[in-house]
Amino acid sequence: MSSTINIESSEQFRTLLKSSKIVIVDFYADWCGPCKAIAPLYEQLSAQISKPGVVAFVKVNTETQKEIASAYRVSSIPTFMMFRDGNKIDEVKGADPRKLQSIVEKLTSEIQSVSGGSGAAGSSSSAGGNSALGWRGAGLPRGYSDVTDQVEIQKSELLNYDEDFGAVRTLVDASKPGSLSGGKMAEKDWVVSDTDEQLLLFTPFMSMVKLHTLQITSIKDEDEDVMRPKVVKLFTNRPHNLGFEDAEGEAPTQLIELSEKDWNSDGTANIPLRFVKFQNINSLVFFVESGDGEGEKTRIDRIRLIGETGGGGSTGKLEKIGDDGA
Repeated sequence: MSSTINIESSEQFRTLLKSSKIVIVDFYADWCGPCKAIAPLYEQLSAQISKPGVVAFVKVNTETQKEIASAYRVSSIPTFMMFRDGNKIDEVKGADPRKLQSIVEKLTSEIQSVSGGSGAAGSSSSAGGNSALGWRGAGLPRGYSDVTDQVEIQKSELLNYDEDFGAVRTLVDASKPGSLSGGKMAEKDWVVSDTDEQLLLFTPFMSMVKLHTLQITSIKDEDEDVMRPKVVKLFTNRPHNLGFEDAEGEAPTQLIELSEKDWNSDGTANIPLRFVKFQNINSLVFFVESGDGEGEKTRIDRIRLIGETGGGGSTGKLEKIGDDGA
């Protein structure tokens, strides 16, 4: 008997998002050839991974459940969405087995976190550390959650980074920085600027967010030429990344100047944002203008965005995507 749940109403879908920690959704249509082609793989994954109350695989027919498809801005099929605690955290468009497999790999990691965590996930009073929602270098302000998983990695852009180190995916990775784990590291899981101390990061979000706090982790480097960030500028709701000259010249949504006392023992600065200026945000530009010393490079290990999630992303015409769709 199939473990996949066929959604028959909006109420059933809402209830499932509340009752299951992780939900994988297949948006499809009966007339869609690529949907039929990838369906056996989806069923196989469902049979292997589904766990009542923890992980649910569901199918939503976009023809009969138009209200759900519209609410989540489904613009092409097949579309696969991944939800955690009712919040959308990832999306794959098209009948691409490799892309679907990538979402399952992330799912497997999430399941391990959920199974290994103790107490309620994401408790607002928890201190920095490992939890079902990933590692953080500082605690969460009461009433808010970690919304870093709303970053749309594939559409993000990082400028002036040294390719011998990490990139965007490293900055928002849920794991604890390797430099804090002790022992020999297999890879350099942090970001270092390239030609000078500046870094320019553009991150669009999967849904609207309200940002309350920014957490930057920058572990002191053994290389004296590598610094922590000092002056950081934030710009909101930009359709694309800024150029370095524009980022230097334009007035930011918020200007941040860090000092040595701002960094805790885990190398994390916990920065309150002007909440009224960070409502209904669909993208963030993060500009490291200068470092805290005389070096020529800046290092960042992780970035965490703390706040609330809002509505869905952009709308579009419902269309069928073939095997090569992205």
